[in-house]
Amino acid sequence: MADLRDFQHCGAGTGKVGGKRFALARFDPAAKPFSSGSKARDKAKVAALATRIDELQDLFYADRRFKLLVVLQGTDTAGKDGTIRGVFGQTSALGVHAVGWKVPTGDERAHDYLWRIHQKVPADGEIVIFNRSHYEDVLVPAVNGWITPEQTRQRYEQINAFEKLLAETGTVVCKFMLHISKDEQRARLQERLDDPNKHWKFAAGDLDVRKQWDAYQQAYERAIAATGTPWAPWTIVPADSKTHRNLMIGRAVVQTLEGLKLRYPPGSPELAALRVE
Repeated sequence: MADLRDFQHCGAGTGKVGGKRFALARFDPAAKPFSSGSKARDKAKVAALATRIDELQDLFYADRRFKLLVVLQGTDTAGKDGTIRGVFGQTSALGVHAVGWKVPTGDERAHDYLWRIHQKVPADGEIVIFNRSHYEDVLVPAVNGWITPEQTRQRYEQINAFEKLLAETGTVVCKFMLHISKDEQRARLQERLDDPNKHWKFAAGDLDVRKQWDAYQQAYERAIAATGTPWAPWTIVPADSKTHRNLMIGRAVVQTLEGLKLRYPPGSPELAALRVE
């Protein structure tokens, strides 16, 4: 039976996993380690996990001892939106929020790059899902040469410190790298072009970024190697299969929430004697 720990990296600073240098090539994006072998059964499991997350979210919101930050990173078409719909689609908007990160505005660029991020992290009892994240600031600028290798390394250290601050003040940080193959990305981009109803998802710049595929894969490897920590480990999710992607992430989120030993706050003794007329 597959173990989620086999897909985690938390050896920041070493660049290694299990004594080997970290490389995305070690993870097959088409793999389905948690699949039952039946797509129908897997979809049913995803639905059951989404229901369980909804149940746990109610308890999480009532407990208020923790906060949960879920980071979804991946190349274009990796399935960040689909993960939010499939895994968190049954939860209440009261305590679960998704934040989609775009190119920084002028005001955001006038501050340090983590300024806008800190404003959107979860409060007590909240689950916040980042669709892209602060990791864009060690991917896009690094690949395009807008920051130097030394500045990139500084940002790795700053991100580790930032996430440690969150962890030490009650935030559980789960980071997922949605790992798809170049062939699968090509198919998904072409699907957007072939379907007029999906044209809104396509941007001309997507093709320019695709030409930098190898550079981005290397940037991801360096970022994951440097920022997978015990307090905020990375989980590499084989994502060529949308169903398996949701199955794996749903399973990880359920394990995380159940591991917190959540509890409802004690009821007021005065309420026990009240009767509604």
